[in-house]
Amino acid sequence: MRSSHSSRLLVGVAAVSASIAAWAAWRGRRAEREHPPIGQFIDVDGVRLHYIDEGEGPTVLLVHGNLVTLQDYIASGLVGRLSKRHRVIAFDRPGFGFSTRPRDRVWTPQAQAALFQRALQQMGIESAVVVGQSLGCLVALAMAIEPRIDIRGLTLISGYYYPTARYDVLLTAPAAVPVIGDVIRYTVSPVMGRMLLNTNVRAMFAPADVPDNFGEQVQRQIVLRPWQLRAIGEDAACMVPAASELSKHYREIDIPVRIFAGEDDVVVDAQSHSGRLFREIPQSVLSVIAHRGHMVHYDDAGRIGDAIEAMAIESKSTGYTLKASV
Repeated sequence: MRSSHSSRLLVGVAAVSASIAAWAAWRGRRAEREHPPIGQFIDVDGVRLHYIDEGEGPTVLLVHGNLVTLQDYIASGLVGRLSKRHRVIAFDRPGFGFSTRPRDRVWTPQAQAALFQRALQQMGIESAVVVGQSLGCLVALAMAIEPRIDIRGLTLISGYYYPTARYDVLLTAPAAVPVIGDVIRYTVSPVMGRMLLNTNVRAMFAPADVPDNFGEQVQRQIVLRPWQLRAIGEDAACMVPAASELSKHYREIDIPVRIFAGEDDVVVDAQSHSGRLFREIPQSVLSVIAHRGHMVHYDDAGRIGDAIEAMAIESKSTGYTLKASV
């Protein structure tokens, strides 16, 4: 009798799980139909990268963080501001938005940095100022440490730079585990993600309110697709080891570096990450914005845009010798 009851229970659980998985896949495909790609595509090393390419002038590459897509930079206003005098390129990182994420390699920040530089080379771009936000800062730093094109400067926003404990790794990394992660992403993660997404987004913007245009540009249904949840989980799992490896080389960076952080950031502590990086890179300039959080590029787009533009028109040979905290 017990065996029969257990068998029926297992069949019931399997049926429910299969239904949730089918629903998650259907919602993901429907989200892609309702919110189609806004940019162009380029095939690089087996990856189909989705990107936008706006404006003319010195090239600025924008690298987004975890959870979001390239539209984060549109919503913040940086694309519109910078593209008036510069060529602005923003990729969906592998697995995010409409960029593919092949399983034939581990997508560390270093691997993503190499991919983006090959993409720029393929596009005929020889130099760029690179802007990173949150996890995107590790990608930007990796580009400067192993340059394949002329990296003329870095602007780093709310970055995670050193190996410290991350609660979000515990929450999202299981979705990156082969086989088990596939089951989680199509069953547990889509349901839990819908429950927690608003809370996570509010924490990212705190103490400021979440601007309306964020949700309009960074669509929740796109973020919650099972295949993007895999990318989010894998990137979270790579953060600590990548920061441990890259931080050994920060002192080798000899190009202009501007660092921005929100004083009240609850996602990444400004002093232990941005403050420490500022002390380690002699030619860096640090701006810690009072009463602002992790998404400081929305709140202080003017100052950040000015810093990026200044870098974009400076030659690499000029550099910065002044070390200052603003």
